[in-house]
Amino acid sequence: MSALERNILVTSALPYANGSIHIGHLVEYIQTDIWVRFQRLIGNTVTYVCGDDAHGTPIMLKAQQAGVTPEAWISRYHTEHKADFAKFSVEFDNYYTTHSELNRELVERIYARVKAAGLITAKEIEQLFDPKANIFLPDRFVKGTCPSCKAPDQYGDSCEICGKTFDPSDLINPVSVISGATPILKKSRHLFLELEPCREMLLKLYEQGFVDDAVKNKLLDWFKEPLRSWDISRDAPFFGFAIPDEQDKFFYNWFDAPIGYLASLGNKLACDAIETEKFWNDDDLERWHFIGKDIQYFHALFWPVMLHAAGLKVPTKLAIHGFLTVNGKKMSKRDGTFITAATFAKHLDPQYLRYYYATKLGPSPEDLDLSPDDLAARINGELVNKLANLVSRCAPMLSRLLEGKLGISAMDAIPILREIRGAADEIHAAYDSRNFAAATRLICTLADKANKYVEDQAPWKLVKEDAEAARGVLTAALEAGRILTIYLKPILPEFAFKVEKCLAIPPQKWRNIQDAVEPHTINAFEHLVQRLEKKAINAMIDDSKEGVPPAPVTAPSIENQKSKMGGGENPYPDGEPLTAQINIDQFLAVDLRVARVLTAEAVAKSDKLLKLTLDVGHLGQRTILAGIQKAYVPSDRLVNRLVVFCANLAPRTMGKFGTSEGMICAAGPGGTEIFVLSPDSGAKPGQRIH
Repeated sequence: MSALERNILVTSALPYANGSIHIGHLVEYIQTDIWVRFQRLIGNTVTYVCGDDAHGTPIMLKAQQAGVTPEAWISRYHTEHKADFAKFSVEFDNYYTTHSELNRELVERIYARVKAAGLITAKEIEQLFDPKANIFLPDRFVKGTCPSCKAPDQYGDSCEICGKTFDPSDLINPVSVISGATPILKKSRHLFLELEPCREMLLKLYEQGFVDDAVKNKLLDWFKEPLRSWDISRDAPFFGFAIPDEQDKFFYNWFDAPIGYLASLGNKLACDAIETEKFWNDDDLERWHFIGKDIQYFHALFWPVMLHAAGLKVPTKLAIHGFLTVNGKKMSKRDGTFITAATFAKHLDPQYLRYYYATKLGPSPEDLDLSPDDLAARINGELVNKLANLVSRCAPMLSRLLEGKLGISAMDAIPILREIRGAADEIHAAYDSRNFAAATRLICTLADKANKYVEDQAPWKLVKEDAEAARGVLTAALEAGRILTIYLKPILPEFAFKVEKCLAIPPQKWRNIQDAVEPHTINAFEHLVQRLEKKAINAMIDDSKEGVPPAPVTAPSIENQKSKMGGGENPYPDGEPLTAQINIDQFLAVDLRVARVLTAEAVAKSDKLLKLTLDVGHLGQRTILAGIQKAYVPSDRLVNRLVVFCANLAPRTMGKFGTSEGMICAAGPGGTEIFVLSPDSGAKPGQRIH
């Protein structure tokens, strides 16, 4: 490696293995991939690693609801995430998972050294606990009324209406998202990472360029008071790594998730934990983390302290970006603006999003907005009409009129080519500083000048008078297109590949900007990029609206309302309100079947549940836990009765009572007023209800 060549380890934040990648996530991965491709284009050595954050209570609960193991659940999303990133040309050198033996080994090694450094303390704290599900509740599994602005239906960490943050215990009328029960406060012993002893180390780090100045000022606000210790433990049940020498305690997944950067690196290198740490600590290695501003707290405080205490080098740089809005608003499933990566790629060319984000991204953590109208305008006006136009217009013309043979660039094009080559340093600096918006502006300006040159020279006319002069013009135009494509290559790798193939040249590097292509015959032209039609955008938005469930009910459950009112009074005396409107596809997604009740029995230690065994014809038998005990005692009133049954509802584990494999349909306000729906006597078990 030369003295000037850099050796860089780059990471993006680990996506959570509990949901699909969407266009908001892609801001970060596209930004990182562009920077990585640029560094490689100029000759630096880069290792780009990532992986899934695969631990936590949400994953455990989702897996239970789906009737699968957590390992199967995270494996599904691991495969899906890799496929989605590939669609958008985001290329990792390694994509791993935090649920691995290598990560476990690294976590335990780092924890042991942090503990030996005296930074781990134990404290007894009070947390919200679900008495029905018998589980401590993470922030996002509690909902209630905001203590500040009184907005209903807010999660236990922050209010989406007023933006205030708070503890889950501060919520007014909190409700467990898991069971609907009112949580109670319960004491538990937890382990904490102490930050205050590392105050001076952190402040010194911030002064050394660890973050950009715009971010540093925000970080310094945290130091106006003593730094709060950080809870790194979670109580069982929990899907994650058990803490050594502790009973029923697990590492909070934010402790093991950043260590997953090292694990992914080690997996790439095919080495053990000790060798991984040695590579991480290489004096010549730069360590860059690309993250969103929502997780800068973890990466700028806890992560450096963990590494420093464990004798590992702290990151070189945090590159922090802002949030994505669509049409100036938060992404919305109801509006069709909550667009997954898969849905975008289904309807639109993923290159569109890479280019559009590049035109918006700068080095500061400012939010960026995606406007469908602006997206179409930029793709058609810049990418198609300016950047692709040189090659897509001149290459077919050269093949059609002059046998596809390049010559020597026309003399009058030399000033333009000199200007295009002369912009290399400025574009280099823009890319390196993550100012992709500045880079694309300059590239478009240069493309305008090259296109004007072609228009002024009119080679389609010139060829009738002087074929070689026309060849010189088209050669100069394609030479300009080649150089501009090198500038665009980090943003549009597929576009660049097609241009290189058309021009019959080897893969271009930054050093090739100053070259001049020798005369040769080009290949047949293949279309570089299509115009973006508004109907395709509308189809994508409509597709994103499909399958959206009705808006969640913000009121407490019926059972909770009855308990507050006393007795079995109907909480909706004038009838329940109509839920959100759905379309025909959403309705057809619900598979209602006829079933015959074979057995019905009360569930021990429950005053609401009946355990039903259903005969569903050719679909076999299903076990249902239904909250209808008060209305159907004695329960043998149901035996041999035909009922309406939702057959494609995911199995749901209901604590100690077992798993329910669907749901029977009933009407009524609850309590003793529940009326099981029955189909006509002529229906047969297993038949679908249409």
